[in-house]
Amino acid sequence: MAQRGWRLLVFIGTLSLPCYWLFEAAVGRLGPDPGKVLVDNLGNGSLVLLLLTLAMSPLNRLARWGGWMAVRRQLGLWSFTYASLHLAGYFIFMLGLELSRLIEETRERPYILVGLLAYLGLLALAFTSTRASMRRLGKRWKRIHQLIYPILSLALLHMLWVVRADAAAWALYAAAGALLIAMRIPGLTKWMNLSWKKSRNNR
Repeated sequence: MAQRGWRLLVFIGTLSLPCYWLFEAAVGRLGPDPGKVLVDNLGNGSLVLLLLTLAMSPLNRLARWGGWMAVRRQLGLWSFTYASLHLAGYFIFMLGLELSRLIEETRERPYILVGLLAYLGLLALAFTSTRASMRRLGKRWKRIHQLIYPILSLALLHMLWVVRADAAAWALYAAAGALLIAMRIPGLTKWMNLSWKKSRNNR
């Protein structure tokens, strides 16, 4: 399938999920507190998309296929979009659009501040994701986009703080994030590439 086809599939898939969640909320399938479920789903979706964005480079090294890198920026922008909807949902459903409550909420629930810091990082990546930004920033562009690692750490900390008693799902996200970061260690990456080539040659 051509790269445009994969981009279209990503677009349809990532757009469909929020629409489906809104539909479920409209017909009363999200329980007694649909706003909270929507906010949680969007936050989890943003984290999953962030992990998928990080997965594209290792997958490209292991299996040389242009589709991985063709959708990497798109996945990153959708992660930011989901995070924006997550934040908007929090303001609407949790704060009732009373922004004056934000300082008090942040004081009582520090995980909100952690989430806001992660969002600001995603905002910086989204605004500098264009080719024009790459040309303008030069070598600084790569340094800026290495913020994805502390952003992931902040997002995971935010999620852990929210779920607390039920950390099983969080552990899966954290393990995936740790693996994706480890795959960027030069020695481990070289070993994995060699192992992949040997496995392909032995087929």
